[in-house]
Amino acid sequence: MVKGINRQVVVVKSPDPKLFEQAIFLLREDAAGDGVSPEQIIQQARQAADDYLRSHSVRGRRGLHLPRAAWGVAGAVLASAAWAVFLFLL
Repeated sequence: MVKGINRQVVVVKSPDPKLFEQAIFLLREDAAGDGVSPEQIIQQARQAADDYLRSHSVRGRRGLHLPRAAWGVAGAVLASAAWAVFLFLL
């Protein structure tokens, strides 16, 4: 049980609830006194949630993403090929 704490929260519903239902943001105590409108708070919360999902999703990342086992197999194949070329040149 928590006593003596009064916090304001912003709840952002997920547009695609496959993994997450909602994101919960705790407002800073001094956020309401800065002349920030409720629309600006909601917009910033949605932007933060979108940025997080974009930076942590597989589709948002660039480069080739293979399982670790596939990288191990690829390394073994390349090492074997290098040895074969080295032995062929001797």
